[in-house]
Amino acid sequence: MRLRYRYRLSPDAAQRQALARAFGCARVVFNDGLRLRQEAREAGLPYVSDGELSKRVITEAKQTPERAWLGEVSAVLLQQALADLNTAYRTFFDSVAGKRKGPKVAPPRFRSKKDNRQAIRFTRNARFSITAGGKLRLPKIGEVPVRWSRTLSSEPSSVTVIKDAAGRYFASFVVETADERLPRVAAEVGIDLGLTHFAVTSDGRKIDNPRLLRRAERRLKKAQQALSRTVKGSANRKKAVVKVARAHARVADAHRDFAHKLSASIICDNQAVYVENLSVRGLARTRPARRVHDAGWSQFTAMLEYKAARHGRTFAKIDRWFPSSKLCSACGTVQDKMPLHVRSWTCPCGVVHDRDVNAAINILAAGRADRPNTCGDPVRPPLAVARVGEAGTHSKLPAISAA
Repeated sequence: MRLRYRYRLSPDAAQRQALARAFGCARVVFNDGLRLRQEAREAGLPYVSDGELSKRVITEAKQTPERAWLGEVSAVLLQQALADLNTAYRTFFDSVAGKRKGPKVAPPRFRSKKDNRQAIRFTRNARFSITAGGKLRLPKIGEVPVRWSRTLSSEPSSVTVIKDAAGRYFASFVVETADERLPRVAAEVGIDLGLTHFAVTSDGRKIDNPRLLRRAERRLKKAQQALSRTVKGSANRKKAVVKVARAHARVADAHRDFAHKLSASIICDNQAVYVENLSVRGLARTRPARRVHDAGWSQFTAMLEYKAARHGRTFAKIDRWFPSSKLCSACGTVQDKMPLHVRSWTCPCGVVHDRDVNAAINILAAGRADRPNTCGDPVRPPLAVARVGEAGTHSKLPAISAA
């Protein structure tokens, strides 16, 4: 499995200036390539190939006085900028042709130096390396100190240097990792995600919703108000923008840390994990949209999925139309209605249910039923279609009880 490891960088003033130059050169090459293809399309000319594009916006451009400064940075990051443009075009063409699943993808757009995120990528051809002292040596930039939070599992194939909106620098490595299978356990769990409680498990455990965005609303509001009072284009406005970005980055980091720790503990303690396939995009259009975004369900389930695959666990999503809340986990009776304000209810069979715990138990049962057995067949047998000429029950005749 290929994983991405990200570490914080601490470049000095000269290295920050060199990185800014590299970001600008990669951005210019990307925009030049995009402009060249757009002009060819408007003039009715054939699509500019990848090789021709590289020749015109990099090799020949370096010989001109207007683009001579492209030679001050590594040629690899310029080639990678064009590779990103080519990937964006292929994704757009596949989306238009219907070869790509999901929502439609827009054509590539021009990059701006005012974008919140700036990034450059170095491959092995650039000969980047990690020194004996633990620094990251980048061509024409220097040896940048790295805050190593963990060791790399293998030699990285590439490194992406990122500058986020908060002014922080990161090194993102892509490495091949071996599966670390955990010892088998007997426990299995179904998880019902919600807003009152972030997650409720089938064994009755209720995990509180941290509401990290709501806690930081006051700090975010003050930072945004200070930004709105500054003059556009002034130095104080640039500083205020960074303060707002840092406040948002603090919330995002806390969300990521919470999801990592919770997903790791669940994967370690359970052999199989089942969750409901929620439509987060649809829920984000409803009244509690801010609370839905604050919960971060998609990030949490994505972490559960890749950690389960890496550690040899079973992970599955239950159909979003499965009536987990209205179904009695004891007798199987489905209630007609179950409004959101009903947090506990009594089934006609006499069992009193906690809404969320009952839903988690039903999710666990549905996940077990849909899981394939040792032969690869589903545990729950599918409905079979009757053959032509096969005897059946006439719709106008009363059913005969097999007593």
